[in-house]
Amino acid sequence: MIRIAAVGDVHVAEDSDERFEPWIEAVHAEADALLLAGDLTRSGQPAEGARLARELARIKIPVVAVLGNHDYQMDEDREITAMLRDVGVHVLEGSSVVIPVGDRKLGVAGTKGFGGGFAGACGSDFGEPEMKAFIRYSKRLADALRLELAKLDTDVRVALVHYAPVADTLEGERREIYPFLGSYLLAEAVDASGADLVLHGHAHAGREVGVTPRGIPVRNVARHVIRRPYKIYQLERPAVVPAR
Repeated sequence: MIRIAAVGDVHVAEDSDERFEPWIEAVHAEADALLLAGDLTRSGQPAEGARLARELARIKIPVVAVLGNHDYQMDEDREITAMLRDVGVHVLEGSSVVIPVGDRKLGVAGTKGFGGGFAGACGSDFGEPEMKAFIRYSKRLADALRLELAKLDTDVRVALVHYAPVADTLEGERREIYPFLGSYLLAEAVDASGADLVLHGHAHAGREVGVTPRGIPVRNVARHVIRRPYKIYQLERPAVVPAR
């Protein structure tokens, strides 16, 4: 069994309460790895990234993260990424990591992802250059996730994203903003390569439980949704490879 602690949208700021300090010992006892589903800072300020890195440096189990839209606000995402990597955090963007857990291996493929919408109400790369750029960016990130998942030869595979891959976990949000909360392209990428679990954040007013079209579990772990410091997911079965 591999135990994953997951949370997204912690929004660490210079003046925020300690996000991780109160539960560091608990997560060490309960989980084999901590996965962070984006929006790690409040507004992407380097000082917020430094505060976050100091807190995460005390966590002794492997930490894997993707960035979220808030972390890009000040165009300092590279600096924030470097700070986190300096303290041992695996920050993924179109990349993956393999974590040994006893005699088993946990594979995590990650990307921030992007918007675009879902079946029946989604954008396409047609028309103005701005619209083409929007959807092509979303496609590029989803394609990278698909390739990284396919590369993982591990006992368990997890897709870690910030934007939602399915509409299920957006229920509670205004439907008008669904295209800005996620994209079906992420779910297509996961279904094409297979995974045991998909974790995302971003949808603060959504719900936790969803599923991809091919039946892969999706969980919205935004802190506002799970209403706890982190949620534990236990994975026991081998990675799912859907029928081609």
